[in-house]
Amino acid sequence: MSKVNFLKSIHVKFVLIYILLILLAMQIIGLYFAQQLEETLKGNFESSIKDRMEIIEFSVREEMIKERTEENSTLEQTLRTVLYGFQSDDINEIRVVDTRYSILASSVIENQILVGQRSTNDIVRQSIIGEIDLEQTYVDKESEERIWVRTLPIVATGGTLLGTLYVEAEIENVYDQMDDINSILAVGTTISLAITAILGILVAQTISRPIADMRRQAQAMAKGNFSRKVRVYSDDEIGQLARAFNHLTNRLQESQQSTESERRKLASVLSNMTDGVLSTDRRGRIILINDPALHLLNVSRETVINRPVTSVLGLEEEYTFEDLIDMKESVTLDLSSYEQSTLLRTTFSVIQKETGFVNGLIAVLHDNTEQEKIDIERREFVANVSHELRTPLTTMRSYLEALADGAWQDPDLAPNFLNVTQTETERMIRLVNDLLKLSKMDSSETELSKEMVEFNVFFNRIIDRFEMSKSHKVNFKRQLPKEQYFVEIDPDKLTQVIDNIISNALKYSPEGGKVRFNMTVEEGFLLIQISDEGMGIPKENVDRIFDRFYRVDRARSREMGGTGLGLAISKEMINAHGGVIWAESKLGKGTSIFFTLPFEEDDGGEWD
Repeated sequence: MSKVNFLKSIHVKFVLIYILLILLAMQIIGLYFAQQLEETLKGNFESSIKDRMEIIEFSVREEMIKERTEENSTLEQTLRTVLYGFQSDDINEIRVVDTRYSILASSVIENQILVGQRSTNDIVRQSIIGEIDLEQTYVDKESEERIWVRTLPIVATGGTLLGTLYVEAEIENVYDQMDDINSILAVGTTISLAITAILGILVAQTISRPIADMRRQAQAMAKGNFSRKVRVYSDDEIGQLARAFNHLTNRLQESQQSTESERRKLASVLSNMTDGVLSTDRRGRIILINDPALHLLNVSRETVINRPVTSVLGLEEEYTFEDLIDMKESVTLDLSSYEQSTLLRTTFSVIQKETGFVNGLIAVLHDNTEQEKIDIERREFVANVSHELRTPLTTMRSYLEALADGAWQDPDLAPNFLNVTQTETERMIRLVNDLLKLSKMDSSETELSKEMVEFNVFFNRIIDRFEMSKSHKVNFKRQLPKEQYFVEIDPDKLTQVIDNIISNALKYSPEGGKVRFNMTVEEGFLLIQISDEGMGIPKENVDRIFDRFYRVDRARSREMGGTGLGLAISKEMINAHGGVIWAESKLGKGTSIFFTLPFEEDDGGEWD
């Protein structure tokens, strides 16, 4: 079991949940507190400005309705004096605007040049036109501070509108106070979270420590260690869980020991069996298979576990799982491929409970390939030998019966009959001799009398002998290298091989055909090729011409005196020399026989 990531541990989760809950509560409280505090501070600020504007409006109204004489100051002077008296830190400017939008006075000395000019503020015009008080907040472009603006109509006693009072207040101070309070709140929150995290770690340890112990114990149990026990820290639910876990450990240890003992017995039996064994569950899916079965079926354990037994054995088209349960006789599985022949004899046995409920199936696989191959070869060999011997014996009996009936007295027939009998006798002798040769080769009794031979001379001598003694017109064409190649061979045995191949080429070559002889060098071997222009061999039969008693055209081969063992003997002899022999053929185009021999290059020395 892999180690738990720190960020995914239950200890960290407890602490994070604890901190997040506290943080969420503090955020909710902080947001509510900040919102209410902001509304309160803004409300108090605006109420303070409004109260002072009421007083200013009263003073300005009295000055505007007062009758003036030459001795008294002008209206602009008296209004400026009144506004100077109400100037404060939180009020930037106070203006008095009459109903004609003309600025009568300003509390800011720098703005005295605006007195007498028309006001362009929309809020002032809207206040005069609507005879209502208006307010708005905007950001000053130069100082980038928020400014609160409010207008208050100046109305005489009879309801006559005299103008409006325009005030710009520094509300940015309220937001500065809010920032200071939020900073204090953030610092307090950070300190609280730090204390909360420490307390959360301590509290989480009381829960995560016994759980971590149980986790470590579970990991040890998974590895087969049942000796450890979980420490009990308390009598609460977690403590009871720890006690139950320890009890479970003891029970699992007992069960594991019992199961392990049975498993070792079963594994010992299965591993020492030469036959393949596989077992299924009640649904017919494989749950157990030994190594010999994997080898026989040529599959891996991962690909067969939990797969239907009928599918693994290739029986899904012929049998169902229920059929295999009722199967009394063994079944032969043919798993042969192009490269290899495989025959398995399979016996099925049912696993049943005492109640008769089918709990699964056991299949035992026995490799019957070699035995079946031996039986087939024995039957074919007996049949071929019997057939090959019966034909000349039947011929001899017929002619001997004719001679016994009086044909021996006929001077024309008797010599001919005796000649046929002698020919068939020699044919049987050749057959028996060939069988003896193959028998010796099979039993490794054949000894090669090897000597170093210059192969070009050796090969040309054999070709010359056939070229001089050939009975019909067949042209020989040689393509042999001029270089010398020395091979260590048994001249008699290899002469027999080449004689047999050339004889077959001559037998099957048509009148006027060509027999070609080629020799090349490939990777330390001499490659010899002997080709004819005969009838050729069907593609499906080419690989079988080296089998014993195999003939493509049996009738014609017997007529030409063949025993069907020549190429089989040639193959054994070439293999004994460390080479390989094979054939290539096209139907109607001819056949080529190839064989290889290891050679040594001429280094300029002399051979003894």
